[in-house]
Amino acid sequence: MERLDKAALNALQPPEFRSESSLASTLKTLLFFTALMITVPIGLYFATKSYIFEGALGMSNRDSYFYAAIVAVVAVHVVLALFVYVAWNEGSRQWREGKQD
Repeated sequence: MERLDKAALNALQPPEFRSESSLASTLKTLLFFTALMITVPIGLYFATKSYIFEGALGMSNRDSYFYAAIVAVVAVHVVLALFVYVAWNEGSRQWREGKQD
């Protein structure tokens, strides 16, 4: 009976799959994609507005705002998709490494 209680307590505790290096790697990945999420859409918005839509295509100020915003929204979705892809692969890699131990 005592052995059963210990097994039940062990089942309730979360497994420690992550080591310190794994946690640091995850934090670096999160900070990298946070920086991308801030800089890429804003940079693309202003760059496409001034250089592509107003400069190269000769659009009006109002139209260039609209199309540059669309480019920024697409950039946000691309960065989010990349983050999900990297996080998914990192998690499955850590799961495989933990399973082999």
